[in-house]
Amino acid sequence: MSLLRQPILLLAKSDKVKKLVSTMPVSSGIVTSYVPGESTEAAVDATSGLIDDGLRVTLDFLGEDTLDLAQAEATVAAYKELLAELANRGLASKAEVSVKLSAVGQALPDNGEKIALENAREICRAARNAGTTVTLDMEDHTTTDSTLAILHELRKDFPETGAVLQAMLHRTEADCRALAHEGSRVRLCKGAYMEPESVAFQERIDIDKSYVRCLKVLLAGQGYPMIASHDPRMIQIASSLASRYGRRVGTYEFQMLYGIRPEEQKRLAAAGETVRVYIPYGQEWYGYLMRRMAERPQNLTFFLRSLVSKS
Repeated sequence: MSLLRQPILLLAKSDKVKKLVSTMPVSSGIVTSYVPGESTEAAVDATSGLIDDGLRVTLDFLGEDTLDLAQAEATVAAYKELLAELANRGLASKAEVSVKLSAVGQALPDNGEKIALENAREICRAARNAGTTVTLDMEDHTTTDSTLAILHELRKDFPETGAVLQAMLHRTEADCRALAHEGSRVRLCKGAYMEPESVAFQERIDIDKSYVRCLKVLLAGQGYPMIASHDPRMIQIASSLASRYGRRVGTYEFQMLYGIRPEEQKRLAAAGETVRVYIPYGQEWYGYLMRRMAERPQNLTFFLRSLVSKS
């Protein structure tokens, strides 16, 4: 699959291919398998269905790396609309939002960090008014210090704000120790960015070992760990560690992406575990879809066959 990543990422930049993907029966089915739609209504409808199945949700309005202030402000408006609709439909207690700081201004020149902080604060305020919370997504390693600094400032007024840490980075075990305190919510994932060897583990086994070390820190701590993994082995290890550290069900949760291992999501929830599903939505779904294609060979096969038959 590594040989296919570059061509897939090139496809991600093609508006023509995006149009084909969204109109072809097979590939459009793949789109809706991972992204429920572009609108707030579609995202909230998907949220309602998952909650009916005993799951919880975190929603991400897709978009990142904006260099346009108006676009950053539009992203804030989209989150406020989403949060208002979740509250109107009585879903907010079981659905929160995930925010990428680069989508709300972090990468803007000059005052990007300040703008992102103020925009994130506005979303946090709207979330609290709706009766729910915000988690700050983590992006590539060049933004880690800025993201954690913004998190620190936000938690002065909104201590319920969640953090995300990536086990592939060398620094993450120490970051887990710093954040494993009472009231702190931390999502631990393996990491999806192509990071240099100087800052990140490169081999899968080393990333897995780091993930387990970080799990031990978070589950032994006083915070609320959010275990983001589809790896059956990691889920089993996390369950064993939770038992070892005397963790009651409800003092931690599992998280998975929308459309990935849905039956496992339901199985864990039926067993009494808290399971939260990450729902991405919005017009910027295409790049997200391409990353999912790169990760799952069987879907990539369907996708390529569809392109061939269409042409």
